[in-house]
Amino acid sequence: MIQLQLSYAGLLMTALTVMLLPQLSIAQDHVFGSWTAWFNNVRFNDKWGMNNDIQFRGGRDWTTNSLLLIRPGVNYYVNNRQTASLGYATTFVTNELPANGRRITEHRIWQQYIINGKVLGIPIQHRFRFEQRFLRRPDETAFAQRARYFFRSVVPVNQPLQEPFHRGLFISLQNELFFNIHNNKAVNNRLFDQNRAYTSLGFRFSEKYDLETGYMNQFLLRDSTPDTMTHIFQVALYTRL
Repeated sequence: MIQLQLSYAGLLMTALTVMLLPQLSIAQDHVFGSWTAWFNNVRFNDKWGMNNDIQFRGGRDWTTNSLLLIRPGVNYYVNNRQTASLGYATTFVTNELPANGRRITEHRIWQQYIINGKVLGIPIQHRFRFEQRFLRRPDETAFAQRARYFFRSVVPVNQPLQEPFHRGLFISLQNELFFNIHNNKAVNNRLFDQNRAYTSLGFRFSEKYDLETGYMNQFLLRDSTPDTMTHIFQVALYTRL
């Protein structure tokens, strides 16, 4: 059975490679980053709950290009496979920028719909998110809207996929596409904004707690500057309370 699970892991890694190769051939500027994240869901009853994620995104040494993201929301559980959410997000720049710095800080209103299912027996989560973005730079403000599509799969290393996964090692794979659907001139003047491909090795301590560490490849399509590929080391905690 472990050999079968490793075959699934190989399938995930192959898919990740296919996603990354076009980005590697396009990107012109490579930088490095390190992110930490906490993703939390709390269920109040059969229909209502809340979610919140807090992320600190830093450069190679945690003191440059640093950003704090806070994103709370309300969940409505349509059924045991689908969840609708509404929330707010904000970002804070936590390091001093140079005089000509153009870092965007923003406030967002967001809506999302999550569908959980399986493909070839592998559990897959699909997330569709829309964002209304209130952007602020040192010399201007702007309003833009963005659409995002995200999928994520968690595969246990040493147990069958058909069994409930309560504890043990797992491998995850996820990818997210970003599209500027309104006022793309405020960002990169393109419909396509960015892609984030990610894989990790994690441990599930119980039904409530996961801890994982992995690699994220973030490809950013730029307008007036070279396209950027960021190589990110990430540590993430998932809680379900």
